[in-house]
Amino acid sequence: MEEKEIKFIVKHYTGLEELEEEDRALIEKAREAATRAYSPYSRFSVGTAVLLENNEIITGNNQENSSFPAGFCAEQVALTSANARWPEVAVKTVAITAHTATGGLVDIIRPCGLCRQVMSEVEKRFRKPVKVIMDGHAGIEVVDQAGFLLPLSFDLDDHILNK
Repeated sequence: MEEKEIKFIVKHYTGLEELEEEDRALIEKAREAATRAYSPYSRFSVGTAVLLENNEIITGNNQENSSFPAGFCAEQVALTSANARWPEVAVKTVAITAHTATGGLVDIIRPCGLCRQVMSEVEKRFRKPVKVIMDGHAGIEVVDQAGFLLPLSFDLDDHILNK
């Protein structure tokens, strides 16, 4: 038997002022997008802002549906919108935030497993890292590669038909 250890770094910031201007602006766009979320069932509004290599910013927010799980996560909305508009442009950064029905930020929002897989796929597709910024009232966490959030992820290389 062989054991392998998987490690990665999560940078923790106490507030926006510690971030680079580009990242601060992206979080602000994500916060704005969260205010437009359609979340009547969970009352948990998530906003995402995606920065592309062409410097375009695409936002998205969660869109719930009474027929669970027919809704969409904010990350999926933003990333698929970006891909639909600029299919050949790589993603540089994804910023995610959320607030509750009372308007306050949640602790630190981290993407669900499905969104982690989607972001990992974006990285693999363009063969470039995607920085992920996770915002909340307890601070901001940043990872330099989306794939760090989903180690040992499933991808095209895992399909037996491709071998």
